[in-house]
This record gives sequence, C-alpha cells and structure tokens, in this order.
Amino acid sequence: MRKINSFAIMLHCASLTTHNFSSMSIIDVPNDPLTRVVAPYGAGPAELALAVGGLAIGTGEFASMTILPVIANGLGTSLPTMGHIISAYALGVVIGAPLITIFFAKIPRRAMLIGLMLMFAFGNLLSALAPNYPLLLIARFISGVPHGAYFGVAALTAASLVPPDRRARAVGRVMLGLTIANIFGVPLATWLGQWLGWRADFLLVGTLGILTMIGVRIFLPPIHAGGATPRRELGVFRRLQVWLTLSVIAVGFGGLFAVYTYITPTLLNVTHVAPWRVPLLLGALGVGMTAGSLIGGVLADKSRLWTIFGMLIWNAAALAAFAYSSANEWTATLNLFAMGLGIAVVPAVQTRLMDVAGDAQTVAAALNHSAFNIANALGAWAGGVVVAMGFGLEATGWTGALLASGGIVLLGVSVAVERRSLVSGPATVCGSSGAVEVHEGCL
Repeated sequence: MRKINSFAIMLHCASLTTHNFSSMSIIDVPNDPLTRVVAPYGAGPAELALAVGGLAIGTGEFASMTILPVIANGLGTSLPTMGHIISAYALGVVIGAPLITIFFAKIPRRAMLIGLMLMFAFGNLLSALAPNYPLLLIARFISGVPHGAYFGVAALTAASLVPPDRRARAVGRVMLGLTIANIFGVPLATWLGQWLGWRADFLLVGTLGILTMIGVRIFLPPIHAGGATPRRELGVFRRLQVWLTLSVIAVGFGGLFAVYTYITPTLLNVTHVAPWRVPLLLGALGVGMTAGSLIGGVLADKSRLWTIFGMLIWNAAALAAFAYSSANEWTATLNLFAMGLGIAVVPAVQTRLMDVAGDAQTVAAALNHSAFNIANALGAWAGGVVVAMGFGLEATGWTGALLASGGIVLLGVSVAVERRSLVSGPATVCGSSGAVEVHEGCL
C-alpha cells in the first residue's frame, strides 16, 4: 500500500506543474554574454582535455566510495568513521565552488583551470601518502575544494568555443569524462584498490589531474575573464531563478543518490549477485550516463526547460521501477542503464543556470556542482531513513522517485515565477551595471 500511495503522490506532483509549461517556448531562451574564442587545435581536442579532468574527478569521487572498506581496514578505522572522508570531500565541493569563482573571478580561465587541477592533483597525491585518518580527512577536503569550480569554469570554457546554439552539446561532451569514469575509471580503481591497495587509487587520480593540466595548457587558448569581478559574481545570489534552479537540482537529483548510495548492498542482498559482478552492473549505469550526456546536450540545445522537465519524469519512473526490478539481475541491469540515462538533465540545468545568471555565469555554473553534492547528501540521508525504518533496501527506489517528483514541483514554481515576470515586463539583471535583460525574479 505504501508503494501505491507513493506512486500516486509522484503522479500528482507531476500533474500540478504540467500546465506551467504551456508557454515554455516564450521563456526558454538563452542569455549568452560569452565571448567566442578559437582553440589552437580546434574545439574537439580542447573539449577532450577538459573531459579528462572530469574523468579524474569522477574516478576520485566515486571510487573512494567503492573502496571505503579497504581504506578503513588499511588505516585500522571503522567503516562508519571512514565514511566521513566522503563527507569531507563533499564539504570541500560545496564551500570551494562559490568561494573560488567569486574571489578569483579576474583570473583568466585557462590559468584558473590549471590551478584548480594542480590543487586537485595535490589533494589526491596527499591522500595517497596520508599515514593516518586525520590527515586523509584533510586531504579529501582539499581534493574536493576545486571540484565544483573546475566543472563550472570548464562548462563556460566549452560553451565559449562553439556557437550559442551548440552550447549544451559542448557542455555535455565535457561532462562525458564524469560519466565515462563510471564505466572504466571506477571499476578500474576498485580492482586496483583491491589488488595493489587503496593508495594506488589516489595515485592514479592524481596522475590524471597532472595530465589534465598538460592538456589544458596545450589545447586551450588563453581566455580572459572578461569583466568578471568579485562584486559582479556575488550578484548571482540575488537572482531568484538561480536559487530555484539550484533547488531543482538539489531535490530532484537527490533521487538518484538515494539509490546509488545503497546500490552495492542492494545488488548483493536483494538482487543476490556475486561480489565480482557488482562493478559490471555498475558499468551499465555508467553506459547509461554516457549516452545521457550525449542525448541531453542535443535535447537541451532545443529546449532546456522541456529537457529538465522530461528527464525528471524519466528519473522518477526509473527510480520507482527499481523497487521491483532489483529482484532480478537482468531487470536490475536494464533499470540501472535507464537510471543512468537520467544524467541527460545535466547539460540542460548547467546551461539554464548560465542563462538565468546574467553576467555572473562563472559562480552560477560552479554552484551547479555544489547543488549536486547537496543532492548527494540529501539522497543518502533520505535513503538511509527509509532503510532504517525497515522498508528494505529496495524501498530506496520509491524514495528516489519522490525526490525526483519534488524537483518537478520546484521546476513548476520556477516556470510560474518566470512567466509572471514576462507578464509584468523584462527586468534588468539584478546587481548588474549593464543593460542585459532577463525574465526572472530578484531577491
């Protein structure tokens, strides 16, 4: 009965917001103050260099979860205590993304990307050398600080290399590194950690960070920060649409993490797969994420809002289905692939943040990844509550579906506010000294 009620609530939440999209074509327009630049060897190699950074960050972030028991045994610490290194990394992301992009706003983008990767590589190499738990905790925090800022600046950089109508596809290709990490990087790091020890994982990730620095220096042109200043970037926090979009991410995408956090025990105890097969099933999730990044970029270039709305519905359905499909290995594998496709929402929300941020796009793009880490924490907490209440590991699927539905409701609120702004007339960008106009509320 609880599952039926949850499904009814999910459908009701979706129905509450559908009518708000009837005039979406009017408000779903880009705000693109970026200056076009030309890469010395073309946009493709430049995007590849940026994607390698995503591969490094994705491998470091997700593999640290899969080898957590190995790290705990190696340092003689309990598993719950060692779990704090995941929280330390996420805290670094949430804090680092806005602070770096605000206070270093005037630094040219190529130089900033190299500096961010230098910090990331240092944090991971320090993690590999950490002799005890406290130092490892500090090292993981340092590793997380450049995470959000890197993806934010990388997204803006990729968007500046292509025409405005191809921005989302460029962002999606950069994000491929993050999704490919789940196909190759995480399984490789998991097996590497089991055979050579957990320190080898962080050494591998640190090396990828150094390779990214080299690639960025060679394949990206010097890109000036334009008129970006800390004062201008701080103005992003006065834009209501920025907050609403971040809320959609934090709540709506929390659904995936409600399932992903407990995916290994679910596959072992509910699906009953052999431990060595778990990385293979997770590979299906990674393949879905990679396909989603490519598909999402194409869809987002046609309509960002419709893509976000559609993918949140897709996510809600796929997560709800996992409550049943997890009982069988084959259906669970197909469902994991479907859940991975939900990553198609990322290029859309990234470019929407760039649209509603006006002339403070750098910090807005970075805040996207702070919101994803809040989603990580929210989803893990919500899934844990359901499991602790005795509903079973498979019930995390319904928890995820409800969170995705919450994202649909928040997106409906965002669209309704934007439509009301259209009726009352365009407003000058909040906190801006320019004359750029966007249709959004201001705080």
